[in-house]
Amino acid sequence: MTKKITILSAVVAIVAITVVVISCKKKKDVTLPQTTSVSFTIPAGWPAIKYNLDSNKLTQQSIDLGRKLFYDGKLSKDGQFPCASCHQSFAAMATFDHNLSHGFNGQFTTRNAPSLANLAWQSTFHYDGGINHLDAQPLAPITAPNEMAETLENVLNKLRADAKYPAMFTAAFGDATINTQRMVKALSQFMLTMVSANSKYDKVKRGEATFTLPEQLGYDIFKAKCATCHPEPLFTNFQFRNNGLPLDPFNKDFGRMGITNNKADSLKFKVPSLRNVNVTFPYMHDGRLYSLYDVLDHYSSNVVNGPTTDPLVKNKIPLSNFEKGQLVAFMISLTDTAFSKDPRFTAPN
Repeated sequence: MTKKITILSAVVAIVAITVVVISCKKKKDVTLPQTTSVSFTIPAGWPAIKYNLDSNKLTQQSIDLGRKLFYDGKLSKDGQFPCASCHQSFAAMATFDHNLSHGFNGQFTTRNAPSLANLAWQSTFHYDGGINHLDAQPLAPITAPNEMAETLENVLNKLRADAKYPAMFTAAFGDATINTQRMVKALSQFMLTMVSANSKYDKVKRGEATFTLPEQLGYDIFKAKCATCHPEPLFTNFQFRNNGLPLDPFNKDFGRMGITNNKADSLKFKVPSLRNVNVTFPYMHDGRLYSLYDVLDHYSSNVVNGPTTDPLVKNKIPLSNFEKGQLVAFMISLTDTAFSKDPRFTAPN
């Protein structure tokens, strides 16, 4: 009897130990992976950002996931048009050389893709401001028939079928669930890291460099004649303005009015930043002007007056050829090669 009790006690002890081991193993299995926090640094003298980082805290794992998504053709219908097809790193995350971006099935979009730099300071997106949150911005090009032409359901299914993505979503968010919210949050995190603040202009402001004479003269002219719409340090006021471009009869793009249905917004487009402007040509919302000199010629000679033309340009901006040359010299100083060559923004291996 004693022997049976001893054996029974041993069995109970083994079972108890096994349960503890299994329990510990299960607890270990469900422990969330550790993420690496990434700090967001606002350059000295810059305003506070608009994006709420508390709602989407930066981690290296989410940034890495966003980078992979940004360069992945799976987000488009035929696999040929990832986000990076219109936002190229060497062009400061804009479209190099093309006036209108290309999309699915040989189609053209109706606008020139803007640079994605310094998005954390923006609260509206696209030239018409039709998107009011960075997390929602990718949904428009992904589903636009003339851009990436895909459905969100198909995109998510393709990501779930890819052996690499469940592990990356787990690393970023704690489990392998792949959904729209997580996808766009990861894309936002990657895009938020695209801060351009290291041009020659910035180095001059930090006391690390000195303007040449043409750059300094151009800077003085800029402050007198251009800074109202393109204030430092972001070189845009993010407002919607009609700068005197006539309506393109082919695209028939009325800009902000297409969102508000208010005639007072006709032909108003978001003021773009001049940062990296020398490498983000062609210019204007539809890329109709190819060079910086073309842009300055427009403001000095070719502004078309209409009911909504901005008062600041309706009488044109007087600029001599000399002043144009100095302005171009200054605008070239806004080129941030550290940004356009940053390996963090190129395609992942």
